[in-house]
Amino acid sequence: MTEKQRLAEWRSWARQIKIDTYTLWLVYRHPGTPWYAKLVAVCVAGYAFSPIDLIPDFIPVLGYVDDLILLPLGIMLALKLIPEPVLEECRRQARDRIEQGKPLNWVAGSIIIAIWLLGLVAVVLFGWRLLGTFL
Repeated sequence: MTEKQRLAEWRSWARQIKIDTYTLWLVYRHPGTPWYAKLVAVCVAGYAFSPIDLIPDFIPVLGYVDDLILLPLGIMLALKLIPEPVLEECRRQARDRIEQGKPLNWVAGSIIIAIWLLGLVAVVLFGWRLLGTFL
């Protein structure tokens, strides 16, 4: 396999991950999705869209484990829980929307960032309080 073919394969794989992640967001909002599938779908999509990783990317090798292994495994699990008609409808909508270049939901992204920031503030305040008891 040539370098060009390998690069094309990686681009195709990355594009499919993007489509599947957006599909999960659409599945979460679809009324025909069971609650347990919605729960897994929103957790995986939220993690994928989140700017913070479980393992930071600056850690050599391990930093990309969540992007290369955990995210695809989460997507596969979520896709298995979704009824086939719902999955096909949402996958078609995701492909159409991404190919047309329509903007994605910035409100959802803002909410995810706000949740992470609130968590960070809570950790800092807890650490400050804990540190104050030792001083």
